[in-house]
Amino acid sequence: MAQLICQDLTLGYDGHEILSGLSFEVDAGEYLCIVGENGSGKSTLMKTILGLQSPMRGKVTTGDGLRRSEIGYLPQQTVVQRDFPASVWEIVLSGCQGRQGLRPFYTKEDKALARENIRKMGLEALTKRCYRELSGGQQQRVLLARALCATQKILLLDEPVSGLDPKVTAEMYGLIDTLNKRDGITVIMISHDLDAAMRYATHILHIGSTVFFGSKADYLRSDAASSFRKEDETA
Repeated sequence: MAQLICQDLTLGYDGHEILSGLSFEVDAGEYLCIVGENGSGKSTLMKTILGLQSPMRGKVTTGDGLRRSEIGYLPQQTVVQRDFPASVWEIVLSGCQGRQGLRPFYTKEDKALARENIRKMGLEALTKRCYRELSGGQQQRVLLARALCATQKILLLDEPVSGLDPKVTAEMYGLIDTLNKRDGITVIMISHDLDAAMRYATHILHIGSTVFFGSKADYLRSDAASSFRKEDETA
């Protein structure tokens, strides 16, 4: 059953249309990679899914019992965010805020969930460390643990390996793949790494001058994949 349904979306900002007529569905447990040229609307689409930005036309709905508040999100980091002066524990626990409702405090269940996600990300030894003292890879694992506190169902990841070295990139991809395959968490990830998309994803959404949505096997046979690979090779 579809957890996320995007129907005839037109996306843009400041009255400028960048993408139109986009429709696709994501079922529970799938791993969707969103690829395409720079400026094609990938991040705008993710903000629209999250409800941070309204579509110019069309609509985004959830199904299979998914609520918008149950979507975990790992955004691209800014320089300011990397220098955030809080502990690992404080940042991960803050991912439970959407579960609090009107409660002005964290429950035992919230704290247990934060500890479990810190364990999943291998961060136990860093719990009391200041976030800004961590390496880029450690920071991304902290943010992923935080996102997991918001959801057991679906994760939205915007370039989660950007700026990481190859070894740490492989580790991050492995963590995300485990969450998808072992824990059954649906993954929607923006990526410029087509090879990784082909390795891990079940489905591909390519947006740009050409739009494609379907299985990765079908994508490999599409004109969209051919043109994107050529552009990537000449970049």
